[in-house]
Amino acid sequence: MQLSSDAVILRVWPVNEADLIVSFLTRDFGKLKGVAKSALKSRRRFGGTLEIMTEVRATFVDRPRQELVRIDHFDLIASPLRSPVDYARMTTLSFFAEVTEQALPDRNPEEVTFRLLSAVLDHCARGQIWLPVTYFSLWMTRLMGWLPDLNLCAVCSSSLLDSGAWFHPSADGLRCRSHAMPASASLALESLQLARRMIRAPIAEFAAQPWTAQSAADLRRFSIQALERHLERRLRTAEALRRLATGAVSSAELRS
Repeated sequence: MQLSSDAVILRVWPVNEADLIVSFLTRDFGKLKGVAKSALKSRRRFGGTLEIMTEVRATFVDRPRQELVRIDHFDLIASPLRSPVDYARMTTLSFFAEVTEQALPDRNPEEVTFRLLSAVLDHCARGQIWLPVTYFSLWMTRLMGWLPDLNLCAVCSSSLLDSGAWFHPSADGLRCRSHAMPASASLALESLQLARRMIRAPIAEFAAQPWTAQSAADLRRFSIQALERHLERRLRTAEALRRLATGAVSSAELRS
């Protein structure tokens, strides 16, 4: 059966001299993997559409009892290459791709996740980095069902509405000061309030304020730790973002 859907490219890898396997998130059918026959030779069918986070109209054939679909062609909608891609932006795009690839099961419709990805890509294309990363991390944690209660201590249920909170990489939930685990990290009241607003509002409502690597850094750390704990793996791109935020990236990496 031939199908078509808007999609975002997540990952591409070769299987022989001409063919590629492509992982892509579709609006209508969820995350799929497919074979792009002769993709390394056919510019007409796939030219300019195989970079990660490229938005395309995907046409493919899905056969019963086959894990991989057969990709006929991708029609370009929006490319991350439409604006300059430096190290910071490439790291951000790679982070979106890695989290989406690892968090979502195959063949499970994920329209809300698709819309989230489209929204953060739009803001990333405008030259923003830290707002899209913060918003995406928090919302992916929520959509996967991994976001704890932002209002109550996980131990004693005391209110966190007028205070900050504490979190630990090995434990779920936020805690009040009295029940913070040793070596916990703090989540400032301002960041906790921002998180509550973000889960109720579109990303555009936060674009007017200045965003630097220091903006809501504790909220990003909290969200990414939650993602890594539930995925049971370290995110390679999260470490790259951390190094970028702390200025630990080499000049050679910045030029790449």
